[in-house]
This record gives sequence, C-alpha cells and structure tokens, in this order.
Amino acid sequence: MEPSNACAPTRSCPPPKFVVDNVHGDIRPSHLEWQVIDTPSFQRLRKLKQLQMGYLVYPNATHTRFAHSLGVLKVMQRILDSGVVATDTQREDLRLAALLHDIGHYPYSHLLEGVDKVILTEERLDPAKEKSALGTGPAYPDHEDVGREILLHQPDLSRILGRERAERVGHLFARTEVADQQLSKLIHSSLDMDRLDYLIRDSQATGVPYGLVDINYLLNHVKQSPSGTIGISHKAVAAAEHLLLARSFLFRVVCQHKTTYGFEEAARQLLRRLRDRAQAGGEGYGVPKDGAEVLAIARSEKLRTFTDAFLDDIFVRAASSDEPDELIKILATAIVSRRPPRLIWEKHTFRKRQDDHNDGHLFQQECQLQLARLAAEKSILPGQFLVCDLKPLGFESRGSSMSKAEARKALEESEREEMIRVFEKPDSVEPVDIVDIKHSILHEIGAHVFRSYRLYVVHPKDDQDALVADLRQAVKHWK
Repeated sequence: MEPSNACAPTRSCPPPKFVVDNVHGDIRPSHLEWQVIDTPSFQRLRKLKQLQMGYLVYPNATHTRFAHSLGVLKVMQRILDSGVVATDTQREDLRLAALLHDIGHYPYSHLLEGVDKVILTEERLDPAKEKSALGTGPAYPDHEDVGREILLHQPDLSRILGRERAERVGHLFARTEVADQQLSKLIHSSLDMDRLDYLIRDSQATGVPYGLVDINYLLNHVKQSPSGTIGISHKAVAAAEHLLLARSFLFRVVCQHKTTYGFEEAARQLLRRLRDRAQAGGEGYGVPKDGAEVLAIARSEKLRTFTDAFLDDIFVRAASSDEPDELIKILATAIVSRRPPRLIWEKHTFRKRQDDHNDGHLFQQECQLQLARLAAEKSILPGQFLVCDLKPLGFESRGSSMSKAEARKALEESEREEMIRVFEKPDSVEPVDIVDIKHSILHEIGAHVFRSYRLYVVHPKDDQDALVADLRQAVKHWK
C-alpha cells in the first residue's frame, strides 16, 4: 500500500526516487521520507559509524547509521506489506519510526552514551574508592530519548513532521508507554526491523559470515494474531533460531573481538575521566558534563557537529604533549596511534543465567588482590589495566525453565528485548514464545548466556612484549 502522502509528480512533488542498497536492493522512500532524509539532522548519520571502533580491526566496517537507517525502512516496508493490519496513518508512522530510530545516536554510538555506567579501574581495585559513575548532574539520556528531542526541537525535522506526528514517531521508537505496544514491538523485539538489517549489513562489511540470516524466509512468514500480536509461522522456526544464534555469534566475533573491545574500553575509561574532570571545572576537551548538556546539543545547531569526528578531536587533544594527566595521555595515545591494549588474561563461560555470577565475583576478587601490587612492581599506573566484565550474550530473554518473574528481570537486564513468538500450528490463533516450543533449540539453551572476562594492559610504546609476557605469567594461575 502506498502511503497517503504520495502525490503525482509535479515541480513541488518530484517523481519517485530510489536508493540502490547492497543489502536490500532498491529502497523507495515516500515523498515525505525523502524530505526527512534530505535534512541536515538526518544527514548527520552519514558521519556515525555503525560498528563504533570495529573499523580498527575490520577495515571495511566503515558503514554508517545512515545506510542502516535506510535499510530498516526497507525491512519495515516489507513487513507492512506482509499483511500486518494497520491504518494508513499507522503505516506512515511506523515507516518514519523505522527510518528515524537511530536519529539520536551519540558519536561512536554506544561508546559515549554509556559513560555514566563506566567503572574506573581504581574503583574496581578498591571498592572504598568507588563512587557513583554518574557524578553530578543528570545522567546521559538513552539515544532514543535524544532522538525524541531532535524530532521535537530541530527545526528541519519539526517543520516537516509537525509536532503531533513527531511525538507519535518518537514514542514508537523510544518504546514509551504512550506508544501502541504491538506496533512498537515491530521496531524493538527479537524479531525486529533493526536487527534484520544490521546483522546482514555488519556481516557483509566485516567479511564475517555469521550474520547472514534468511531474512526473506522470515519476512515471508510473518503473521499477526486477532489481538494484534506479531509472530512467525511454525515453518520459520529454524530461520528464527538461526537469527538468534547469528546475533550471538556476530557479537562475539565482531563486537567483542579482543582488539576492538580493548580499544573501546580504553576509550570508555578515557571519556569517563574527562567527563569527571569537566564536572570538577577542569578541561574535558568538550565531553558533555551531564545529560542536560547532551540534550542542549540535541536541541541546537551543535547537533550537526556531534559526530564521530567530535570524539576523534577529543582523543587527539587528550594525547597531546600538553595533557597534564599521564593516564589520560596514555589512554588517548593508544587510541590515536592504534596501539591496541594487550590482552593478558581471559576466561569464557556458558552457563544458565542464575549460575552466572560466581565467575565474575572470583575475577573481581583476583583483580583486587593482585593488580595494585603488579602495577607497583612493573612501574605502571593501576589505571593502565583494563578490567573487563563483558556483557553477557544470550539467545532469548528467558529460557523454558525460567519463571515469568525471572524472565521479567532478565528482560530488564538485557536491553528490554521481546521474545520471538511463533504460531506453533497452522490453526494456532495466538503465538507462543519460541523457548516454549519443545522441538526448538532455544527450549534448551534459551536460559543460558555466554560471557567473557578479560584483563588488558595499555602502554603507549610498541616495545612492550617483555612486560606483557611477565604480566601474563603473573596472572596465568587465575581460575
């Protein structure tokens, strides 16, 4: 169905244009969507890399949030064409929400967004030193909330959308209580439009095959129940399993690659230190002091320069000879000079969620007992150690053995993702969670998570093989 804002070609409404995309082929935005795409606020997404610092390991991983957003629009179009019941206005809003779902991303995406959650190395080593990572002032808002502010306050977008539509679209991609919950799940769920694009796009860009899911089969088997719940036909269970496994594998191989993750953790530690210094009245090189400053950027002309280059400039300035803090300079120099933090210890686990905490406790204990002494012995700063408790990688938000209460808790801890639902039989009226289908792989492993624990050391010089070897020898007995 064509959106209701379609019009005959005139001087004010030009003939249909399309984008040739390497993932989805032709993408044909509506006239209104082209107006949105052509705004400076949307064009900013060309300057935000999809995979943060992944390009430092995978040279072709320089694709952007701009290309990804167009891809999500195409996926949304296909699912709406599959028979989802929605009014013309709802269809237009869903397409716009798909197109604009990443409009509020920070420079290097989640890298800067998560600064309030960063724990400094010295805080990990001595709990008595730990303070609120938030510091003073309001927390950095989620990128969805930043996106809503952009829709409402950037003149180029608010003029095109109008306030009422801007609010509706923002509520959809931000998953607020005001949004239609079933429609919002098309944007954010385990079978969501966002994931169906980025898995394939990231896989192609990096050359890693794990994200090449069967998107056509999945989209051809989308169904909607009488209550409005979105699910897939029982025929597509294997394709859905592949989707969930592919996400786990791609995250493990690409996002949690040891070198990529080391660079990103060095950047997080650096940005947290600069944020703290800015809050204390010192030089933060432009790192926003708090969430209020982030929202001020989102509402002003400064948004156009709030791109990856914004952080690149901060890294360069922090690596300069004038930087008085030795640790800040070391971290920044490692990033600017592409000298990867060196991995000296690592452990992987695959356990049920409820059994997943003991390993992290032991890792933290070993760090507290030994790293300060090791730093003193090797004449390095404790902050040159990067203590990394990586985000657990699961397959669904709950497993078949989990209670609903446990599932809700897991949901809160894992990005509020929804579970893929399946119409188990041809005559099923309502879908069930995929983990409740006994012949599904997810029935057995859905309650499990893969987790990694890592310890790195950062040094600005290249000739550190002897130091790294000594440190690896010192920690090799860790369990």
